[in-house]
Amino acid sequence: MTSSLTTAAAGFGTGLSLIVAIGAQNAFVLRQGVRRHAVLAVVGICALSDAALITLGVAGIGAVVVAWPGALTAVGWIGGLFLLGYGALAARRVVRPEAEGLRTEGEAAGSRRRAVLTCLALTWLNPHVYLDTVFLLGSVAADHGPLRWTFGLGAVLASVCWFAALGFGARLLSRFLTRPAAWRVLDGLVAATMIVLGVSLLAGA
Repeated sequence: MTSSLTTAAAGFGTGLSLIVAIGAQNAFVLRQGVRRHAVLAVVGICALSDAALITLGVAGIGAVVVAWPGALTAVGWIGGLFLLGYGALAARRVVRPEAEGLRTEGEAAGSRRRAVLTCLALTWLNPHVYLDTVFLLGSVAADHGPLRWTFGLGAVLASVCWFAALGFGARLLSRFLTRPAAWRVLDGLVAATMIVLGVSLLAGA
């Protein structure tokens, strides 16, 4: 039981580290939340999309590892190097911040249909989302062997919690997330998590 909880917690932390980043999708969810427009639809699309992609990553890479055990070494090396790269970029943003925080201003909210279509585009047409969810989370999950689905569940829960907090708690979070200093703190946590996970994957490869 303890092992399962630890694995789920690892999935939650890894998923949150990959999701929490200044980007168009998070900015859009925050903006919709501040305006209280189509929030449930937008949060649902983001969370369900992440769940589908994470499931695809855990199942796909897991199947490869089961069919060819030697693939775990390759996945460990590639995933570990990617994670170290992500960690280095996050650490660089801490030392040399370039972002101004998430902006809540922008175009008018428009219709619910427009909000849904925009959210779908920002989610499914973003190449980084496939790298984060399908490959990176799939790679780290594969390292947990039989508990990879528990890890994936933790990552899905992180996505649900993040987008729900961002959308429904937007009026409170916007005061925090629009400050550049806040993102330096978040980037510091992301950098530490990614580097530790990257080293762990490389050590086990």
